[in-house]
Amino acid sequence: MIDERMRIGDLAARAGVSVRSLRYYEEQGLLVADRTAAGQRTYDDAAVERVRLVQQLYAAGLSSRTIAQLLPCVDAGVATPESFALLTDERDRITAQMAELRAARDRLDEVISISEHPTPEHCPALR
Repeated sequence: MIDERMRIGDLAARAGVSVRSLRYYEEQGLLVADRTAAGQRTYDDAAVERVRLVQQLYAAGLSSRTIAQLLPCVDAGVATPESFALLTDERDRITAQMAELRAARDRLDEVISISEHPTPEHCPALR
């Protein structure tokens, strides 16, 4: 049987990411590559799904550090109280960021409104 392993460019194309991203994932411990005698990275078919999972977790707002903490649970197929707490903490962090962004947008809307309709109260030049 011939071992059909992908090189990094093949994995990048199949997973829809850049080669640079794959190298970063490997540096962060999110993806493991085998090496040929010549030092080239090779991957099995399961690497495509692994990269897609990492991409989904990034899209959900998780950091590479958090993803690295979660992957052993994913690999074992077990949800632990720690992994659940990690995910809920991340959700709470994102919710707080959303509230801060809404408040910033509301302040910007006020500034836009004042600049569209300046009054002596807000514009010293009109006093």
